[in-house]
Amino acid sequence: MSLDRPVAPDPYELLPQAGTFTVTSTDVADNEQLAEDHAFAGGNKSPQLSWSGFPAETRGFVVTCYDPDAPVVSGFWHWVLVNLPASVTELPTGAGTPERLDNGAFHVRSDFGTKAFGGAAPPPGDQVHRYYFVVHAMDVEALEVDSDASPAVVGFNLAFHTLARAIITPTYKIAE
Repeated sequence: MSLDRPVAPDPYELLPQAGTFTVTSTDVADNEQLAEDHAFAGGNKSPQLSWSGFPAETRGFVVTCYDPDAPVVSGFWHWVLVNLPASVTELPTGAGTPERLDNGAFHVRSDFGTKAFGGAAPPPGDQVHRYYFVVHAMDVEALEVDSDASPAVVGFNLAFHTLARAIITPTYKIAE
């Protein structure tokens, strides 16, 4: 049952311009289907991510995963990891669980309602969904938010502190 709707725009094309750098993964790739390990009903594990080439003045990072193709106006936030130190340039597979954080970073609540990574979970038979895994390089060590902030509040604060973004966009679709 396809919902037969247009593809949502790239959400990062709608934001103010920022520099770019490189994010890579041993688990996911641009325009390739996520493995079941990264689906909500599968392993529900965040993928490995590593990044380089960010601006020298970077003082911290935020990592997010967003699905603009969810059948709701607001899209769907799968992961928001806030205030990673600038010395962190890699997250191992499964880092999206709260107990894996020991460097001052924290999760805010995803649209699943948990303070952790939530894997791909589009409606069965719906169009292909894109999952924007984004590493945001910030000009501050920490955003002035706490773990009770919404993804929208984190995004609003990021708008004033983003130096550059690195994006990798795998896809996922559940067959009918």
